[in-house]
Amino acid sequence: MDANSALDILWVLLAGILVFFMQAGFAMVEAGFTRAKNVGNIIMKNFMDFSVGSLMFWIIGYSIMYGGDGAFFGAFDFFYSDGTDLHNLFFQTVFAATAATIVSGAMAERTKFSTYLLFSLIITVVIYPISGHWVWGGGWLSELGFHDFAGSTVVHSVGGWAALAGAWTIGPRIGKYNGTTNAIPGHNMVLGALGVFILWLGWFGFNPGSQLAISGDNAYAVALIVITTNLAAAAGAMVTMFVTWFRYGKPDLSMTLNGALAGLVGITAGCDIVSPAGAVAIGAIAGLVVVFSIEFIDQKLKVDDPVGAISVHGVCGAVGTLLVGFFATEGGVFYGGGFSLLGTQALGVIAIGAWAFGLGLLLFNVLKATMGLRVSEQEEREGLDIHEHGQSSYNY
Repeated sequence: MDANSALDILWVLLAGILVFFMQAGFAMVEAGFTRAKNVGNIIMKNFMDFSVGSLMFWIIGYSIMYGGDGAFFGAFDFFYSDGTDLHNLFFQTVFAATAATIVSGAMAERTKFSTYLLFSLIITVVIYPISGHWVWGGGWLSELGFHDFAGSTVVHSVGGWAALAGAWTIGPRIGKYNGTTNAIPGHNMVLGALGVFILWLGWFGFNPGSQLAISGDNAYAVALIVITTNLAAAAGAMVTMFVTWFRYGKPDLSMTLNGALAGLVGITAGCDIVSPAGAVAIGAIAGLVVVFSIEFIDQKLKVDDPVGAISVHGVCGAVGTLLVGFFATEGGVFYGGGFSLLGTQALGVIAIGAWAFGLGLLLFNVLKATMGLRVSEQEEREGLDIHEHGQSSYNY
């Protein structure tokens, strides 16, 4: 092996480690945005997402996503062990776990732990790898020229639309909608803010790591992706802060934190082919969209999403993927490329959204009718920590 190949493998592994640390970020965000009586449960779900996902993606998920050359499906090769490709197995494992973790926040505070574990397994071996094969495994969307560099749609929208299916199926938390829409504040915004900082840091592995190399001219590409990623996050946070300041009279902390995440999710599809200015525009649009999306889903659709995961990941993932069709420096509408790329992006967003939401809706309804999806009213009122895990997160 030459030095450049070794350097590239090291880069992919280090980026994967950063993405792994995003699990801690998700855990902190979801813990902070939920009530103290359910913190242990949300931590447990995030912890087991990665544990279950690591095993199942190695056993079968990776080969479904990357094996074979089918238009819609990879291959059934169990217990992946190609010694020349294990760095990519690790990098994609942490991505698969991210898609699963997105769902846990949207269904927080009322979901049975045992049922959630089964869902986590299925999204890792069925929902994520099959649609992922369409884009990254040489499938039909890849052949059409669909561009999603690091997963605005492949990872984030898949998790977001599955989250919508789950939150819709399970229904709102007790007391959320009693004639009016009632806020149920999270218990610790310090944890929430820490989680967002960790996620922002981890995104410097998520997006730049997707270059899959850093040797030679790849280093310039990695540097561009770092800059576009950071600028989009900052723009998302700034726009969300000012929008909430204008709408609510004061700059809203929790919404602004989600604004940064919205910018990160939005830029993930096109971070490699947009300019720094384009990245600021994409982040700003995502920061604007996330506010109105959260309000619409919460107040109009009356879908109870405690952490805003559907809007941040599902909606902003779709918006960011579509914006590639406008801001790509080669092929984008704003750069004289016409509407061909935009049309392909729209097709991919719709197809993957329909797949993730449709299969998620079917799966959650089957689980609801068989294992049961929701805890009892008493368990929900008293807290999932005590009833599902036999201990409290805060022992005063």
